[in-house]
Amino acid sequence: FAADIGFEKFWNVKCRLSGLKPHVSVLTTTIRALKMHGGGPRVVAGIPLPEEYNKEDLALLEKGLSNMVHHINVIRTSGINPVVCINAFHTDTKDEIAMVRKAAEEAGARCAVSTHWANGGDGALELADTVMEACETDSEFNFLYPLEMKIRERVEKIAKVVYGADGVSWNPDAEEKAKTLEKDAKYDDYATMMVKTHLSLTHDPATKGVPKGWNLPIRDVLIYSGAKFLCPCAGTISLMPGTSSDPAFRKVDVDTKTGKVMGLF
Repeated sequence: FAADIGFEKFWNVKCRLSGLKPHVSVLTTTIRALKMHGGGPRVVAGIPLPEEYNKEDLALLEKGLSNMVHHINVIRTSGINPVVCINAFHTDTKDEIAMVRKAAEEAGARCAVSTHWANGGDGALELADTVMEACETDSEFNFLYPLEMKIRERVEKIAKVVYGADGVSWNPDAEEKAKTLEKDAKYDDYATMMVKTHLSLTHDPATKGVPKGWNLPIRDVLIYSGAKFLCPCAGTISLMPGTSSDPAFRKVDVDTKTGKVMGLF
């Protein structure tokens, strides 16, 4: 989920509520993903990968490096030491790996190649050593915004600094709801949990790379009082249904004598 979704929530919500101050954040990337952000063809599940992803293409890879650098910069904004993990495939070439490593290091990150998929734990030793080294380096952890900041200002800050947007475009109903929430002290300590696709820095999953000249559209603000979350929704995205008060998994069990699973149907 990269630095725009998972990391941003961990940084500004999880760490704030837990008191954690991480020393290092590992940004995992693949040569294939960077080629896609460089303008590579669309990948469709169940269909063989286009040839561009299975052969050396330094030009395509170079175009996609800006996306990785953007995520590195977001991590550095938090004061946490970034480590780029190149999750290597057998189709990656030495020149491609060298290009990614050079870009990561020039952006201020440590970098390690990991072949754990092929070599198990031994293939991740370089990554482990690099993470340990980063952990031993001082960090200057800081939040993106103070709790006193109102929700519309928070969304603006996240959109500009984390996503790279020029600003935020509010649906009239969503903005009216946000204004109402800002006036009620009950919501002052609610966490801001952005709802956005993880497939792009923008709200549009088809937009790759690091786009410029765009605004983040907010269509609604969802309220989850139990968790104390305010969730601004960007663009069109399906929401995961919540678990009911009596979820079906409670009825599932295994008969230890027969090994038969019960309660599935």
